[in-house]
Amino acid sequence: MYHGIRISGFGGQGVVSAGVLLAYAGLIEGKNVSWFPAYGAEMRGGTANCSVVISDKAVASPVVSEPDVAIVMNEPSLSKFEPLIKKGGTLIINSSLVKTKPTRTDITVYAVPFNQLADEIGNPKVGNILMLGAFAAVTGAVSTGAIVKALPKVFKKAKPEILELNRKALEKGFAYIKK
Repeated sequence: MYHGIRISGFGGQGVVSAGVLLAYAGLIEGKNVSWFPAYGAEMRGGTANCSVVISDKAVASPVVSEPDVAIVMNEPSLSKFEPLIKKGGTLIINSSLVKTKPTRTDITVYAVPFNQLADEIGNPKVGNILMLGAFAAVTGAVSTGAIVKALPKVFKKAKPEILELNRKALEKGFAYIKK
């Protein structure tokens, strides 16, 4: 099993922390992982993306140039990363912010309104966690249980109620795909 993942969006959308959570979740499940961030000119508001590899075998490179899965949280990320996805791969789109329709017909596309779902939960900052729930449902690369266990490792100063909010967001993202 090998999953090369690219997560991308604006700085401040939690793209990089989502990648760290995926890597920790993979470690918790005993998999080989890598995480490699890339930032635009500014952190908050600029572009951000990261490569994550989750594999049963040794990871040869931390950079994912041809992802199996691309997750795009904003419009500029769609045009940048859709062409790079492997044939037969998966694209997960934040349909709250991405209005352009993907053009490729050789990939599977999931459109999920992450911002809208975050608003329904009552906290606009959990869009990235909703996204991880959707990712887990689509790929099975890591379990939601492993992501929940990774939350306090990544968000070391988070209060219990914030960790619980993130758990609920994870479950909601997972359930959205499964419905």
